[in-house]
Amino acid sequence: MAGLWFEEFHEGLHFRHELTRTVTESDNMMFSLMSMNPQPLHIDFNFAKDTEWGQPLFNSMFTFAIMVGLTVQDTTLGTTIGNLGFSEVKFPAPVFHGDTLRAETTVLSTRASKSRPTQGLVEFEHHCLKQDGTLVGQCKRMALMRKRPEAA
Repeated sequence: MAGLWFEEFHEGLHFRHELTRTVTESDNMMFSLMSMNPQPLHIDFNFAKDTEWGQPLFNSMFTFAIMVGLTVQDTTLGTTIGNLGFSEVKFPAPVFHGDTLRAETTVLSTRASKSRPTQGLVEFEHHCLKQDGTLVGQCKRMALMRKRPEAA
């Protein structure tokens, strides 16, 4: 299993995730329409050309999904029970089609579950950066993680 067990996480553990993702015009259009977001800033080139951006802005909810998704391989793949919540979600800079995104993660805290002896909680802080190093997204995430079967 690629993901880490609860016992393998510790405060301060840092990941620079290897996977990257270049976002496309069709990604933005498809995600915006599939998520029922008709915001012309995302889907109307004619509208967007008259904005401060001069082009469609990549949908921030897709940026958020990619940011978290890029972290799964190294952290929670097959070892998480579920996400308990996200907080302090921010998008400090815009993303446009053609940008390549990467992610970094730091473990903020861990604690064993008081009510579930085979599980523990891990708080992550994720950062999403563009190809030039510009921070385009960040969040905190609380995940319920499996302990190693033999540690339960």
